[in-house]
Amino acid sequence: MSHRVGHRAIVLGGSMAGLLAARVLSESFAEVVIVDRDVLEGVTTARRGVPQGRHVHGLLARGQQILEELFPGFTSGAIAAGVPTGDLGELRWFFGGAKLKPSPTGLVCVSATRPMLESHVRARVIALPNVSLIERADIVGVAADRSGGRVTGARIHRHAEGSAEEVLEADLVVDATGRGSRTPVWLEELGYARPAEDRVKIDISYTSRVYRLADESILNGDLSINPIATPAAPRGAFFSRIEDGKCALSLTGVLGDSAPTDPEGFLEFTRSLPVPDIYEIVRQAEPLTDAVVYRYPASVRRRYERLSRFPAGLIVLGDAACSFNPAYGQGMTVAALEAMTLREHLTRGMPEAAGFHEAIAQVIDVPWDMAVGGDLGFPQVQGPRPLKMRISNAFVAKVQAAATRDPEVTRAFMRVAGMVESPAALMRPSMLLRVLRNGKPPGPVPAPKPGKGPDDVRVSRAA
Repeated sequence: MSHRVGHRAIVLGGSMAGLLAARVLSESFAEVVIVDRDVLEGVTTARRGVPQGRHVHGLLARGQQILEELFPGFTSGAIAAGVPTGDLGELRWFFGGAKLKPSPTGLVCVSATRPMLESHVRARVIALPNVSLIERADIVGVAADRSGGRVTGARIHRHAEGSAEEVLEADLVVDATGRGSRTPVWLEELGYARPAEDRVKIDISYTSRVYRLADESILNGDLSINPIATPAAPRGAFFSRIEDGKCALSLTGVLGDSAPTDPEGFLEFTRSLPVPDIYEIVRQAEPLTDAVVYRYPASVRRRYERLSRFPAGLIVLGDAACSFNPAYGQGMTVAALEAMTLREHLTRGMPEAAGFHEAIAQVIDVPWDMAVGGDLGFPQVQGPRPLKMRISNAFVAKVQAAATRDPEVTRAFMRVAGMVESPAALMRPSMLLRVLRNGKPPGPVPAPKPGKGPDDVRVSRAA
């Protein structure tokens, strides 16, 4: 696919959203330049610009499909590099402490660390002949024409000693700088309004360690074990096999709860999970890293599609447009869907900001509703709970309960969670019948083993 719409495009930010944007822009611009403050090329470890990179990541099934489309052979290349894969519906899932019946979905789960995934994508992108990378450069702002009606490039300052601020001219600037995006400030400086923001405070923490197992047979062939945090069981975890024969464990706490980083406290928090599966594994495993913490205060959605005025030559995507609670694993997949939306717009010419932002708003709507609905299921989380959301949350609870008894419900639920099918798939008559027949709550969550459990932790109310 190739359709030239301009000479140069600049992508601000070299993480997954920026890399995928650069990939599709390379089909329509003579030159694509990626700018990032970090060293990127050849990096396979967590870096400053992606503090969440040390924690377990999920590439949802739809994201894997898009990566395979943009980079043919991506999955087989990851497998050859030692990345484990499995079927999304055959992982060990727990909701409210109850295990879902496993069921094959045909959807591939790529169980790699974020730095590994990013390095594979980055290598493919910068190998493109018309894509270049400017590393170790601060993004100072955007350049615009005298009227402020068109963005004409980006202002950057390289870290090299003696460097001065410079302007990179471009036909299109893409802000993929993540949740710390300064586009709202840049808009204000150019005489535009800031976008309205939707914000849901969940105050989630990830505390993670990497392990090596003495005997992988203890996993019974499973790729990962995932007790998901719910109001009934607010402590959760993601335990996954990753590349190089290692395993990673991320413990999650919500509303101020957080696993300690000292070895004893970390293990006690693991023991307080609603299921013993992970504790029984890691208590015998060899820790390879110290525990590290990442805190995520709130999901934030910037409503660029609602602005009546926006400068030409600038668009926003990825976490810069909408940053999700990472527990739902949606971020990279939504960024991939937004990149495909950009690709579609490029076939019609230079992307027009209003139309593009409206289009990605439609991409964001479903995962945002799913994530926010899940977060507002916790009574302490503040935010409006319209009737539609309350009905939806009650129905999802029945789906999850039914999936503990019926593998066909697991299959349908995972295809929706993997963003391959819309939530409407769960409303088909045959599926509704299964949910109604099997949706009785599975029973109270078993008490955790002795040790510091969720009731011993003071939970703050979200403000």
